[in-house]
Amino acid sequence: MRNIAIVAAAVAAIFLAGLWFFTQSPKTGDQFAQCRAGQVAGGAGAIGGPFELIDAEGRTVTDTDVITEPAILYFGYTFCPDICPLDVARNVSAVDILAERGHSVTPVFISIDPERDTPEVVGDFAANMHEKMIGLTGTPEQVKAASAAFRTYYSAQPADDDYYLVDHSTFSYLVLPEHGFVEFFRREVTPQQMADTVACFVGQSGQ
Repeated sequence: MRNIAIVAAAVAAIFLAGLWFFTQSPKTGDQFAQCRAGQVAGGAGAIGGPFELIDAEGRTVTDTDVITEPAILYFGYTFCPDICPLDVARNVSAVDILAERGHSVTPVFISIDPERDTPEVVGDFAANMHEKMIGLTGTPEQVKAASAAFRTYYSAQPADDDYYLVDHSTFSYLVLPEHGFVEFFRREVTPQQMADTVACFVGQSGQ
């Protein structure tokens, strides 16, 4: 457990080295300025973009097929012993809080372990976590491209069997139709805090 936490912290440091996060000051022309806790280098447009993956039914889908309403994306893997289930549980708790407030948000799980996470496996994982959750996997090339678009990191540890771990970044991403990526969340953010922030962005977007 402690070793996994250390790896997660190291991965987060790598991610933040490329993101440059600083305190947000009001910016003219940013409709989401009041919702942002910070700013990423190059602006929000530097993260996210088109992707092509495979859903639980084995169908090839694109970002436009998946992001039909506000969505919270998480890159992880179903064999993850503790970090992924906890992070995903936090995300779906926020989705439920938002539903109580009248906001419909889709939780999305994107596997970074395509060797083990078949469409059926990732579909079962998503269904067990939340009835609205969309589970996605893909070919190694498709997963790599989606990960690169969102600046995530992952690396499978060497192993002689199927019980290997995958080091990976642990951020969750808020994506809005028509706007794309608008915000990311660290692991320490609570479901209530996430819901408050998402609600602000959704309200400002008019969705």
